[in-house]
Amino acid sequence: MLAAQVHQESAWDPQAVSRVGARGLGQFMPGTATWWCEANKLTPEQCQPHNPTWALRALVGYDKWLFDRAPGRYSAYDRMHVALRAYNGGLGHWQAEARATGLPQPTIEQVAVACGQAKRHASHCKENLGYPARILGMLQPRYQAWGLTLSPNRGGD
Repeated sequence: MLAAQVHQESAWDPQAVSRVGARGLGQFMPGTATWWCEANKLTPEQCQPHNPTWALRALVGYDKWLFDRAPGRYSAYDRMHVALRAYNGGLGHWQAEARATGLPQPTIEQVAVACGQAKRHASHCKENLGYPARILGMLQPRYQAWGLTLSPNRGGD
């Protein structure tokens, strides 16, 4: 799954820079990279989005941080779905959409329906909703032989 995410983010190009300024294998925005480095007590010199080692560690660590903030009642697959949506579009947006459902324990499908009804502009929903679907459904099978995969039926395989 992580290899599929790197594939989606940068096509494995450590020098990649997006049109909006995201950098490296994990396509960290400068502000997110700075926040991540500060949260992990790294100096500005150690904060290196174009360094493959830094980028892979940061991507995995940030995914784990986001995964841990997804509802614990969700399956591992659904928690990763939330983490990926948050990686792509911000955890605060996902949380606001979950609240916008008006439900005490919304499913990921119910939160998806609320996309664009809270902080996130609706024009960003197609990309944000498609991000985990592309990684988990389309790209992950390409890397299945590399290790752990997530499936909606069994969690981690």
